[in-house]
Amino acid sequence: MPVLSIIACEMLEDELVYVLSKDQNPVRLITFENRQCFRFVRKLKSRNCQVRLFPSDRISFFVKQMNCPVSLKIPNFLLKFPLFGKIHENLKGKNRAKGKNIETITVVINILKLGLHADCDHLKFEIYRNMKEMADFSDGILIYYGNCGRPLRALEAEFKDFNCPLYFLEDEKGDIVDDCISVALGGNDAYAEVTQSGNGTGIIYLTPMWASSWKDMKKESLGTSDVDESFLKNPLYKKVVKIGNEISRGDEFDKNVLNFARTFDMSVVEREGSMEIARRAYLNARNNICKKFPD
Repeated sequence: MPVLSIIACEMLEDELVYVLSKDQNPVRLITFENRQCFRFVRKLKSRNCQVRLFPSDRISFFVKQMNCPVSLKIPNFLLKFPLFGKIHENLKGKNRAKGKNIETITVVINILKLGLHADCDHLKFEIYRNMKEMADFSDGILIYYGNCGRPLRALEAEFKDFNCPLYFLEDEKGDIVDDCISVALGGNDAYAEVTQSGNGTGIIYLTPMWASSWKDMKKESLGTSDVDESFLKNPLYKKVVKIGNEISRGDEFDKNVLNFARTFDMSVVEREGSMEIARRAYLNARNNICKKFPD
């Protein structure tokens, strides 16, 4: 059974929930159990996605056990007995859907905490450390991060000996997106276009996750410019771009953006977001990994 691992920024959990919930193929979802996973899990369940949580030190064992051949899970001598023979057949049937031989993919999600981008070297260290741990049971790893000030392409060269391909959030040109706002707007070009439209006026971008988490970001990132209150109260910053998406709409998002704008005396401009980059990256990684497991 193919295993796709995803190392994701907590700020991109909406996008990840969206693409996982839209996958029409059989998917077994597993997530690292940590402090930042629980909201993500609630969102998955609200979209009828079942997910299992495991501590980081148990996931490798669990995934490998799931992917053992059925014959290794039940000793041959036990298959002579009707009960175990029936269990054997049921296990073989778990990878079938509606009578068709459809490969189930296991997706293992590791949500990393907010604020890592405050230190680019630390961010890279944490991504790389988790990649090494997850490569042991993965057929490919999708890095659900933008560059965030540190080019991610270097990871490919450093990871080449692990025989585990990496996949990234890329725009139509094949460039890794700048950050989570670039993902939300549909690419680096769209990001640049909106920024330039300010004609020198400072712009703050709020996705639903940013709008609900900026106070937590302030605590986690120790006063970096995107969450520092004295920086945000600079009169050069006059506009909030509110970026909606297809999973988080409604009163809570509206209220969070309005509160932010009032706090820092900014006007609000709405911009429709896009899930295309998030969707395309997931499908590209998924489909490439599944090619290794022909029917």
